[in-house]
Amino acid sequence: MPTTSIAQRLTELNITLPEPTKPVASYIPTRRSGNLVYISGQIPIANGTLLAKGIVPTQVDQDTAIQCARQCTLNALAALNKELGSLDKITKVVKVGIFVASTPDFGAQPTIANGCSDLLVEIFGQDIGQHARAAIGVASLPLNVPVEIEFIFEAE
Repeated sequence: MPTTSIAQRLTELNITLPEPTKPVASYIPTRRSGNLVYISGQIPIANGTLLAKGIVPTQVDQDTAIQCARQCTLNALAALNKELGSLDKITKVVKVGIFVASTPDFGAQPTIANGCSDLLVEIFGQDIGQHARAAIGVASLPLNVPVEIEFIFEAE
């Protein structure tokens, strides 16, 4: 998105970044090392409230889990924006790790992960936004959320 700032792109998409969430345990939200910025696992909190709790697909349906992945991504971008001062400093989305609390027979973790991946490409464009990723099913996540996502970005 060389001709449009990320702030302008967010406005076009009718997206407002939330206030960065505060850590719920003993860690920091971001850690920069050289050109890489690591974002701690983000959970689906919006306006101080969890969007959902439980296991996919028995307690949380797939569409809700996709929305949770989107919210995790917005929370990560808010933390990243606070760290860098501007999302225009992002040169690459390097990798995302998506964890989905799901039943052992559930295999659509990649579909839920697309809630994150598609949003990153929508915001940053294909060249910057496409990334490596892992979509992993797990037995449970902190605070009983259905989705948690960690991120690695490259920044100038």
